[in-house]
Amino acid sequence: MKTLNKFSISALCFCLLAPIAALGQAKKAPDSETKELVAKIKRFAPTVVTGDARRLTPGDRRALEKIIEAAKYLDPLFLRQMWSGNEARLDQVKADKSAVGRLRYQYYLINDGPWSQLDGQKAFLSGVPEERPAAANYYPADMTKGEFDAWVATLSPAEREKATGFFVVIRRDNAGKLINVPYSQEYHEFLIPAAGLLREAAALTTNESLRNFLTKRADAFISNVYYDSDVAWMDLDAPIEVTIGPYETYSDGMYGYKAAFEAYVTLKDEAESAKLTKFSQYLQELEDHLPIEPRYRNPQLGPGSPIRVVNEVFGSGEGNSGVQTAAFNLPNDEKVVNEKGSKRVMLRNVQEAKFNQTLVPLSKLTLSGADQKNVSFEAFFTHILCHELMHGLGPHQITLNGQATSVRQQLKETYSTIEEAKADITGLWALQYLIDKGVLDKGMETKMYTTYLASVFRSVRFGITEAHGRGIAIQFNYLTDEGAIKYNPATKTFSIVPAKIKAAVAKLTGEILTLQAEGSYAKAAALREKYGVIRPNMQAALNRMTNIPVDIEPVFPLANSAGR
Repeated sequence: MKTLNKFSISALCFCLLAPIAALGQAKKAPDSETKELVAKIKRFAPTVVTGDARRLTPGDRRALEKIIEAAKYLDPLFLRQMWSGNEARLDQVKADKSAVGRLRYQYYLINDGPWSQLDGQKAFLSGVPEERPAAANYYPADMTKGEFDAWVATLSPAEREKATGFFVVIRRDNAGKLINVPYSQEYHEFLIPAAGLLREAAALTTNESLRNFLTKRADAFISNVYYDSDVAWMDLDAPIEVTIGPYETYSDGMYGYKAAFEAYVTLKDEAESAKLTKFSQYLQELEDHLPIEPRYRNPQLGPGSPIRVVNEVFGSGEGNSGVQTAAFNLPNDEKVVNEKGSKRVMLRNVQEAKFNQTLVPLSKLTLSGADQKNVSFEAFFTHILCHELMHGLGPHQITLNGQATSVRQQLKETYSTIEEAKADITGLWALQYLIDKGVLDKGMETKMYTTYLASVFRSVRFGITEAHGRGIAIQFNYLTDEGAIKYNPATKTFSIVPAKIKAAVAKLTGEILTLQAEGSYAKAAALREKYGVIRPNMQAALNRMTNIPVDIEPVFPLANSAGR
């Protein structure tokens, strides 16, 4: 079986030193491809990401090693999910030991494929499709939407649910007809050993909730039934906070149905987690005051909304692909969300790295000197928290024409972009509500909006083919058209218009939540088409940022002591 350990000891040295070595190579042989790859790799700043495991019990330390070892199986699994030719092509790239070959290999690992995520998923290697296939490897490469829709219409309700669900790939049988194939079957060579390692970790830990989750998630890898383990994950409260399995659907560009495998192995920050628990008590109140028609609000949210502040020690699969996740809100299964709520996990050390490496430097190019003083990590961290909280609010399960359905299914491939825009803008609205209520200090207001504006440029650099980046473009252009953001051509800087920002945020929040409640694919597509673009003033600003990293490239030292 092929294995892909992105962060072995040799890779650690390579990630830290390769860009420097490559620059030297480029000086000796100014090859255009070498120069281009060096420039692309430099957009990711090699950064050590780790946590203090010394406080763990001896059993938990050994369990942590097993969990990391299990998580490593998700790297080659995710690689296969992204493209059917990924593994063979990576082997070819790895075999090339030349200077340019090493650069290709490093950039391939960063992107989990031969397409550059920061460049609109365009190919950086020859001999592959020019853009990453929208269907990834979840559907047959020759399948059309029309064929899929016609096939789904013929299925029983149970099989239709599987076909449009998270945990099944679509393949062809010997006769060429479409069929459902469960993840447990499609990826058994990775999931079986990963499940075994999770069971070993469960036997080592002293924490009952961690033991319960690891055991049930191992069972899910084999059975393809994830409900029980998602519930167990919601109840997980341990020094080791682990998220592992198929979750997000960003990579399914055809429908947004299929979940990619990812892992975040983290250590809980007890003190910071305790500080943020106060936000949970206001979620129902925020829901009750959302700027939408009352009939679209949830009269009773799910009972559980835990918040965890953690430090990441290892990530794999989609959890370590291209731009790094700063926080997440899971699970995505609407059934679990309705019954248990959702958990918000804040990766504090990742956020601090992003803030220092990218946001602070670019704020000096996009904001006035006076505004730069109002860029704060506290505001950055708190808005990310509210972003994740807002994923759990607003419409999720809806009824159209008397039929129960979900926002995700109705918005199809537009869902991820619209949902990310919703979480961002509704997060701002929620912070303003809490400030007006006196829950948060009034002094947070200016810092919140100014830091948000600086962060807009950080996020849009991820590219508008990516859900977060395009969602940010929608917000920026909408708020600009509303007069809430202005551009100063003399200084080439941007600023918030205090008299207009609050109303504009509430207006966009209402529009997005309403189209979600209506399940309106047409309105979602129109919003994305009109506003999800890079306009000239923003593009000019982005062009001035070439020497500032776009994101971090994490190096995980703890992964070196746990590996195959």
